[in-house]
Amino acid sequence: MSAAAIGTAVRVKRPGLRVVYQWELRKLAAQKRTYIGLGFALAVPLIFIISLLADSSGGGAEGIPFGDYVRQSGLAIPLVGLFFGAYWFFPLVTALVAGDIVAAEDGNGTLKTILTRSVDRWQIFAGKVLAALTYALAALVLFVAVGLIVGGIFWGFDPLVSLSGTTISVSRSLLLLGGTVLVYFLPTFAIASIAILLSTVTRNSAAAVVTTLMVSLIMQLLGIITALDFIRPYLLPAQFNAWEGLLREPIDWAPVIRAAWVSALFGIPSLCFAFTNFLRRDVSGG
Repeated sequence: MSAAAIGTAVRVKRPGLRVVYQWELRKLAAQKRTYIGLGFALAVPLIFIISLLADSSGGGAEGIPFGDYVRQSGLAIPLVGLFFGAYWFFPLVTALVAGDIVAAEDGNGTLKTILTRSVDRWQIFAGKVLAALTYALAALVLFVAVGLIVGGIFWGFDPLVSLSGTTISVSRSLLLLGGTVLVYFLPTFAIASIAILLSTVTRNSAAAVVTTLMVSLIMQLLGIITALDFIRPYLLPAQFNAWEGLLREPIDWAPVIRAAWVSALFGIPSLCFAFTNFLRRDVSGG
């Protein structure tokens, strides 16, 4: 058999999406900013718990959901943390990686190399999106887990009192807490998508991160303007509170459903536009 025939017969297996996803996770594991975000996700609930322990008055976080119960059950700690985290923390942690994940390749001059690998561009883009979302979800789970475990150590794992005033068993509370994480991830997905779009279009990590935070801040400001009350339920900051519907008896699914489609309305077009821009990227120009 000739060498040409052998070359035709032997087929080299091309890397698939799973391999590209693993590449991107390894890249994240090698970057300092990845651990900065995760470090804050670990530290913030600890700081909140320490502040409660240091408060000799014995009060809680009054005026917010489950704020009055933080000293009665450790299950309330992550819920209070999630309420505060929506203002700046999770948009920042998400933007740190999602806003850098494409732009970093431009900054390092490696984009041309990865676009000429034996993988399709859609696989590279999808791998980056999956890696960014995985990181955002990991930070969210870490934040909740630390608050739950450490809060439980100090104040026990006693049943929660729902927002409707009924008592929720510990097992059901844990189940609803898991659902809360998933609902909270919906607007987080949208923020990550916006950051990925800006990372792809601006080709500048700092610009993408800062602009993502500015977009989040502007939506928060629009939400507090009385004359614009009619648009508040359809802005991303409001969707970060949709999990409260799960903690009512019976469960109020309306805010959860709205969070799903509003987050999709912001997130999916952002990813589509970023994907189109990525596909059209001039390899010769980087």
